[in-house]
Amino acid sequence: MKYAIFFLMLAIPLLGNSQNSDYSVSSYKDEGRKAPNTHYIGEAWLNGVLRAEGDLPYNITKATFKANSTLDWHKHDAPQVLIVVEGEGYYQERGKDPMRMKVGDVIKCEKETEHWHASSKEHDVTYLAIYTGETTWTEVLSQEAYDAVAEKLKK
Repeated sequence: MKYAIFFLMLAIPLLGNSQNSDYSVSSYKDEGRKAPNTHYIGEAWLNGVLRAEGDLPYNITKATFKANSTLDWHKHDAPQVLIVVEGEGYYQERGKDPMRMKVGDVIKCEKETEHWHASSKEHDVTYLAIYTGETTWTEVLSQEAYDAVAEKLKK
């Protein structure tokens, strides 16, 4: 009997704090999983916050790139939006100068626009990527090309 009362004393507070299961809740604050080491150099973590399904036409993925990590050139068959929520990184579209992206920046990349985005040399970067459709990887971004961007955008 003592064990049953002890169990109830522990379980009742936990029941009151649980989320209502009638809602679909996820968190962008979760670190996610380490990304497979393809199409980038360094360390990246991905959290699939929201997946397109039914009437919801887009995905939201939180991506965290550790400092000095590169991402290869790629394009999407629909527009992509990046919202930088932490740190600093680089963003570049083919044929344009690279830019430093920072907390609060919202970047819209038009469909079929070849681009890359990754952390800066000095800082990790975390962004929410809103997208739909397919990603086509087009070219490896070499460490030398990434280093040249870092040098050009040095503070």
